[in-house]
Amino acid sequence: MFEYHGWITVRETASDDEDSDCLRQIVGGLRLRIDQMASPYLLDLRWMNGEPYIHLGGHPNHRSSPDVVELFEHVAAVAPGSYGLLHVLDDEDPDHRNEVRVFRLARGAVTEHTEALLSPCVPTLDDPLTG
Repeated sequence: MFEYHGWITVRETASDDEDSDCLRQIVGGLRLRIDQMASPYLLDLRWMNGEPYIHLGGHPNHRSSPDVVELFEHVAAVAPGSYGLLHVLDDEDPDHRNEVRVFRLARGAVTEHTEALLSPCVPTLDDPLTG
């Protein structure tokens, strides 16, 4: 099982505080990439109150396409002022199967951390197996 939930505020630079032609071009490229991902899950890029946002979420059986971490890395490269979080629960990851991982996008970099509020999954989210 691979569960993920995330959001990104898309910004050209960290000092970006208004709409620009360059930002519109970046968003156009991101829209093409998102359309090519053809995700059956939540994957939405829209403008709200003059700013572009990406929202995503899904629960496929295995970590596969769409590669949502790769999307975060791509946004970091093309729009380094962007920021956001991606929470992931991957029970097939041998090193982190009992943890919710959070990928943080900030200042052009994506870093990975343990989500302390939801980890360890057992007993925080699930009861221990008995038997």
